[in-house]
Amino acid sequence: MDQLIQNFAVYVLPILFAITLHEASHAYAAKYFGDSTAYLQGRMSLNPVKHIDPVGTIIIPVVLYFVGSPFLFGYAKPVPVDWGKLRKPKRDMIWVALAGPAANLVMALFWLVLSIALRGLNIYEPFFMRMAEAGVLVNLVIFAFNLLPIPPLDGGRIMTGLLPHRQAYQFAQIERYGFFIVIALMFLQVLQYWMVPVMVVAEKLLKLIVSPLTVFLS
Repeated sequence: MDQLIQNFAVYVLPILFAITLHEASHAYAAKYFGDSTAYLQGRMSLNPVKHIDPVGTIIIPVVLYFVGSPFLFGYAKPVPVDWGKLRKPKRDMIWVALAGPAANLVMALFWLVLSIALRGLNIYEPFFMRMAEAGVLVNLVIFAFNLLPIPPLDGGRIMTGLLPHRQAYQFAQIERYGFFIVIALMFLQVLQYWMVPVMVVAEKLLKLIVSPLTVFLS
């Protein structure tokens, strides 16, 4: 139990940052492209309380973690976006949807730089090293998961924006079943065939970006 609590403490801060900046980025992008709905509701905020869903963000992940579930699942409070208020709804929704995963990729880069800096400065405090590594992992997981091309996930929204109008409308009808499709993919262990390749490619990209820093501090 002590080990579980320690692991939980390591992951809490990275997870809170990950979901907060992910949702705030959606709100910022929506406002930038003309829809202030989320902004007026206080969702363009770095306060995690604004984005936490009591059930999806706290209860479900905590219960799954402490019962030793083979997978963790959770969600934040969705950011409201009024398509009709976007200047070019179909195009702009792609950027609004992409903003969340992009924020997670940037955060993964931040945590990776932090872990490299700690090693370069010979700071090997286990808690901080583990937190930095957890930050990279958490954000890569959220990045890959949200890019899954199934509505209402961000990848599904992006796909809807890219498809021609008729196909986009038909594809968007999947949204009512999206939650159940994702759960089924998890239980059938099919989701890993999407998650792993996307995470590997993203991690390689990040390591390439920080390679000059790695060489400098080595």
